[in-house]
This record gives sequence, structure tokens and C-alpha cells, in this order.
Amino acid sequence: MKWVFCLLSAGLFLCLQNHVNAEQRLSRSVIEKAVLEAKATVDSAYEYSRRVSIDRVRRNTANPSDILRLMKQPVGPTRTAVRAADYMDNTVKLIKRSLKRREKRSINATDLISDDDLKVIADLTGCSAQVRIPSCRTTPNLDKFRTGSSNCNNKENSRLGSSNTPFARWLPAEYQDTISLPKGWDSQRKVNSFLLPLVREVSNRILSTANADVESDPSYTLLVTFFAQWTDHDLSLTPQSPAIRSFSNGINCDQGCERTEPCFPIQFPRDDPRVGEQCIPFFRSAPACGSGNTGYIFGASNVRQQINSLTAYIDAGQVYGEEDIKARFLRNLTSDKGLLRVNTQFTDNGKELLPFSSSTTNVCATRARITNDTNAQEVPCFVGGDERTNENIALISLHTLFVREHNRLARALANLNPQWDGERLYQEARKIMGGYMQVITFRDYLLHIVGPDILAKQLSTYPGYDKNVDPSISNVFATAAYRFAHLMIQPFMFRLDEQYQEHPKFPSPLLHKSFFAPWRVIFEGGLDPIIRGLVGRQAKLNTQNHMMTDELRDRLFKFFAKLAMDLASLNMQRGRDHGLPGYNKWRGFCGLSQPRNQAELANVLNNPNLAKKLLDLYRTPDNIDVWLGGVAEPFVPGGRVGPLFACLISTQFQRVRQGDRLWWEIKGVFTKAQRKSLKDVSLARIICDNTGVTDVPEKPFQYQARPKSGYTKCDKIPAFDLSPWKESIV
Repeated sequence: MKWVFCLLSAGLFLCLQNHVNAEQRLSRSVIEKAVLEAKATVDSAYEYSRRVSIDRVRRNTANPSDILRLMKQPVGPTRTAVRAADYMDNTVKLIKRSLKRREKRSINATDLISDDDLKVIADLTGCSAQVRIPSCRTTPNLDKFRTGSSNCNNKENSRLGSSNTPFARWLPAEYQDTISLPKGWDSQRKVNSFLLPLVREVSNRILSTANADVESDPSYTLLVTFFAQWTDHDLSLTPQSPAIRSFSNGINCDQGCERTEPCFPIQFPRDDPRVGEQCIPFFRSAPACGSGNTGYIFGASNVRQQINSLTAYIDAGQVYGEEDIKARFLRNLTSDKGLLRVNTQFTDNGKELLPFSSSTTNVCATRARITNDTNAQEVPCFVGGDERTNENIALISLHTLFVREHNRLARALANLNPQWDGERLYQEARKIMGGYMQVITFRDYLLHIVGPDILAKQLSTYPGYDKNVDPSISNVFATAAYRFAHLMIQPFMFRLDEQYQEHPKFPSPLLHKSFFAPWRVIFEGGLDPIIRGLVGRQAKLNTQNHMMTDELRDRLFKFFAKLAMDLASLNMQRGRDHGLPGYNKWRGFCGLSQPRNQAELANVLNNPNLAKKLLDLYRTPDNIDVWLGGVAEPFVPGGRVGPLFACLISTQFQRVRQGDRLWWEIKGVFTKAQRKSLKDVSLARIICDNTGVTDVPEKPFQYQARPKSGYTKCDKIPAFDLSPWKESIV
């Protein structure tokens, strides 16, 4: 394969010598040849990567990096967008490399590649189609129901907040080469006069927490932790490049520690406890069309951006999917009742379970390995609106809970309005579910994260829709701030019996034994024990000396005695991959002080010892990775994040709400009576309506030890009032 690449490159070089005219325009034939070569390279890397990954899963030799990569693989329209960006990025790199050889000097892409050339390349690679603005004139029910992709939510900028668009940048990206390469790509390249520490070394020295040292949160339940993950999966998903092989030299990223696109491996320090391991495979997030080498087609600076494959709106997208094709796939179209698909092989004591995946590869075939029972029956992964549905059994339970609630609503609406067809029932139930998520998130959840002061200042009174507000999810929110809950995860996945005691038959598994384990829901008691564990047990408390459990640092996706992932290292490496500015830049963005030395950092953190440990690694507060700096801060009053993340999280949710033309509080989206019903929605009631749980805390996010008489009985919790949805027949 390498000799083919050399011949192609040599041919392109000769063409360039003969086809760059006096005005420095490239001929059409040169561009077409480069595009063909780039497409061949990308397609070959994609095909190889898919074949290798599938083969590993089928032979039960997949490693944790395979699992993580397969979970974040782009599919459908997202895959088309990623492939187009890879085509264009590699085309421009090929031309640049050949032009540099011809000129025998260092040049910028813009020196010899004109804007017109880039437009031609964008057309030939498919990037132009990815940034084309769709028309909203023919979209039906535009003011009544959301589109699957959220195109046309903003009528004047129809792609704003829609799926498969770049994350927003609240501060300019900071790359090593100012364009695309992450800081730390060249480990000897200084940043702010100092070398960056290895992220794994930071993880070892600052975040490591043995299971026995975990402290429990006195105020909040484990549901707070997983509701953060649940809402995150409604708002952001960053696809990785599908390639595990370097585009430029064919190196397999899993088999070496070389940094070559898209490989950005996490290196181990020499004194790491995991001796004998050189690096953790890490794959860069896929570029977005209109960024990096493709940046000119936006008429903007040539800086790499990343794709958010989900919509930016709180719309229960993790239940329904982020585009119309997936939404239709998840529906039960065998009847005209507006229902979502459910499992046809198993039930949970008569209650619905998620449908199975029909994929020929099964990353959820973990039962035999985890139980050491070679005869154990395996089951496929479940299918939900988000690709990460099976990541852990708590997440599976929330997905199942809300699929059941959709179907409950659809059936109840059918009884109220027998004249409605399946499409109307589906759309109305989906719309109510979106309203649920908006109310519960703003009324109940965010209070416990950002605290009452910031909630009152930024998120209390609804100011109304503003078409000029960009609701797009910011890169720093998705890649750093909203990953705060990783430090609230307990080392166990609690399962409790009817008295909220440890389940005698199905004890609480260690966290790493609950990943990709739908069989635990099917064969080990269903949803009820897991839901009781979420509302009846405490979240982990993030403290400055006990940050992240080693279940996540050393055993993430560990299904074999092979290399496991480290979530703390992944978070920091991802921030560098995305070009996030450092800690102090973000504190400046939020109007907070920017510590310049150890004493000032100690004052901000209220912890001289932690400040010293951080500066022993980073040498300057400017270089602290923003995720780490954010989770290291003391909590704001009544919250579970520090001032920096409280600012970033509240700013994001403020923009999501104000930039949503279909927000539940806007007159005309729901009727006045419907808004009153939504205002009274109860998460406790949703649990009661869709599980066998008979008593539950009325405020499921707030921890209280179960009294002897039990929590509130389900028959004492008011039902959701659907009567305002009854439509008069004229």
C-alpha cells in the first residue's frame, strides 16, 4: 500500500509542477487528482479500521479503546459529515505537502491555494453540502413540533443548534500550530514558557482515589450523578474519526505510541503503577467541515473545530434520536398508536424493555467474561436514541424509564383523543417528554449543581425567546465543564430491594462490571433494584483529596486483563485535542480572578497543598487543564461545582433556553392549561408510573435515609394531568 501512496504522491507532485499558473491558481485536474488520492486514503483507513474492530469484537479480543471508539463512531448523516471533512482535510494536506516540496520552503496553505480552489475542493469532497443552509419553507408543523435534527428551530439561521454542526467557541481555540495540532503534540514544545505535564501523571498525582477512600455526599443521591450523564447525552456527542490507522503513514494507532493523525496516545510516566504499559490509545475527535484545513469555506480563520452530532436543545433527543431517519427507526410502525419500539423477547415483570440491536457485532457480550461462566447466555446491546445507551446499567435504566413513559403517554392520549392517528400521538407524546426534560432540568436539577445564588441570577425568570442568541453547545461545556459529574460516581452500582437494603439475590456490582451489561437488567432483577439504588443511595462527594475513583481511572471498560482506560486522562487529553484554552483564560472569561502564583492559586482553591501539587506539575496556573482546574475548585454554596464551572454551566443553559423557539414556556407552544400541567411534572411520579417501585422520595435528587415507614407511597404522589390535551371534536 505504501508504494501506491508514493506513486500517487509523486504523480501529484509532477502535476503541480506543471499546473500552477501565474496567478497561483491550481488547475482542475490537479485538484481532482488530489481529491481522488485523499478519498482513497481515507476510505482505505475507514475500511481497515471497521474490519479490524469488528473482527476483534467477534473474536472477543476487543480492548477498551475499541469499545470507546465503537461507542463514539459516527453513523448516518454524522458519518457523512465526518467523511467529507476527512476528505477535504487530507486533500488540502496533500496539496500543501506537494507545494512545499516544489517551493522548497515553508509556506502557508493560503500562499498557493486560493479561496476559489478551496471552494472547488469543498464541492468535490462533499464539504459544501455539510454547510449548506436548508430551507424551512416546506417544513410541516414548523411552529408546533420540532424537526428531528432541529433544523429550522431558528427560522433566520436554520442550522443554529441543529445536529452535526460545530461546537461554539466562547474563546478562541489554542493549538500548538495555531491551526489544528493539540498542545502537547510535540512534548518538547513549551506552552507559556513551560512544558506541559503528561495527563496520566496529573491523573496519578492529583485525582487518584482508592475505592475504600470514597466519601459519600450527605445531601444528594446517586441520581444526581447519572442525571448529569442523561442530560449530557441530550446535548452533546463528539464523534471520533472512524480511522484507527494513520492517514499519512499507515501506522495502527493501537499498536504504537507515535503521534500521527488521528492518533494522539496518552503516554505513561516512568513511575506509573501500571508498569510495562507505554501508552493508552487515544483518537482525535473528527474535524468539522469548515475548520482546520477546510476553514476557508466559512470565510473564517483556519482553525480546527469539532462536530456536535446532537441537537443543542433540551428535547429528549437521547430518547428519540438526533435526526429523522433514526427517530423513525426507533418507532413501532406496526401499529398506528404512536409508540416506540420495545423488546419482543424479554420483559421486566411484564413491563417494557428496550429493543435489541440487530448489529452483527456485540460489544455487550460481556456476561461470560464478567461472571467467569462460559455457558452464560449473552444478549445483544439495547437500542436507544443515543449511541451510548449501554454504557452502564444506570443509563440503561433511565433510557428504559423514559421509553416506557413515552408509551404510557401515547396510550393515555389515544384514550383521550381516539380520533388522533399514530403520527399525532407520537408527536404530542414526544413534545410532552421534551417539556418534562426542560422543567425537571431547570426547576429541580440545576439548583443542586450551580447553587441557588447563580440559579437566581441567571436561570430563574424566563426572559423569552431571542432569535439572536446562539444556543449551540460550547466546546468548553461539552469537553470540560459538564464532565464535573465524573467525580460524583461511586465505585459500585447500587441495587436495592423493596426495603431499600442491599439486594440479597442481586448484590451491587463494582462499577467496571456494569459497563455494557444489558444482561444485568434482563436476568438480574430488572429496573427496580437499580432505580432504588439511584434514589436511595448517595452520590460520591468530590473532595480535593479524593477526586476520582480508580474504578474510572484504572478499570474503565476493563473486560479483560488488558489495558483499561483512564477517564481523568481522557478528559484532559480531549481538552487539549479540542484546543481549549487553559484554566486562567476561562476564569477571565467568567470575570473571576486569575491566579498568577502559588499563593494566589492557594487562595482560589482554599488549599495550599493542592496549589503546590498543581504547580509542581504545571509550573504556572495558566497551563492547568481547564477540566482539572474546574473540578479542583471548592463548591459554590449549595452546589456541586466551583465558581468557574458554575459560570460555564449556567451560561450554557441560559443560552440553550433563550435560543429555543419552542421552549415550553413560550405562549403558543403549549396552551396555558398544558403549561400548568407541565409545571407540576414530578420525576418521582414518572418512576412510580413506569416501575414496580411502590415508595420513592418525592424529591429524588435530595438524599434522605429511608424512614421506617418508607418513603412517600406512590398513591400519594399526584398524577400528571393530561386533561388539557383533550381535543374537542367539532
